[in-house]
Amino acid sequence: MPIIIFSHGKDSEPWGGKITAMAEVARRHGLQVESVDYRGIDDPLARVRKLLELCGTLSEAPILVGSSMGGYVSAAASMQVPVRAMFLLAPAFFMPGYEQYTPVPAKCPISIVHGWNDDIVPVDNSIRFAKLYKSQLHVLDSDHRLTANIGEICDLLDHFLERLSSSSESRFVF
Repeated sequence: MPIIIFSHGKDSEPWGGKITAMAEVARRHGLQVESVDYRGIDDPLARVRKLLELCGTLSEAPILVGSSMGGYVSAAASMQVPVRAMFLLAPAFFMPGYEQYTPVPAKCPISIVHGWNDDIVPVDNSIRFAKLYKSQLHVLDSDHRLTANIGEICDLLDHFLERLSSSSESRFVF
């Protein structure tokens, strides 16, 4: 069964409101749902290793969904294991002092959702990433957490998953 793996942000938890809502959308698309618990792991590279361990047990390429640091973790893992697609929320890319650590993502369908009023990860960082890697980008009237826009995010994820299931895009790996 195809799988979607959620990676939460630095100060979040594996089954917060956004992930729980998005998981329901994924289940309606017939996807198995996993959410990695990174609580207590502050080092982004340790989080990447944990995601890679999980991906290494899978028989098919997952869809990765990541929020903030989880977006970074998903993109960093995507070059080391086969990935079907990525859906990223306010991903922590091009952070001041760490720009050189922004991962080059796998060549797969990527959709990014970011808030115009994000004061933690500037929206310009996602615009830059989307432009570099030809990613789909949705910018909402929201802040970093995007909690006021869960319905919109679920609609965007639903559309993204629908497009994957009806397109040859779903065949991309690496």
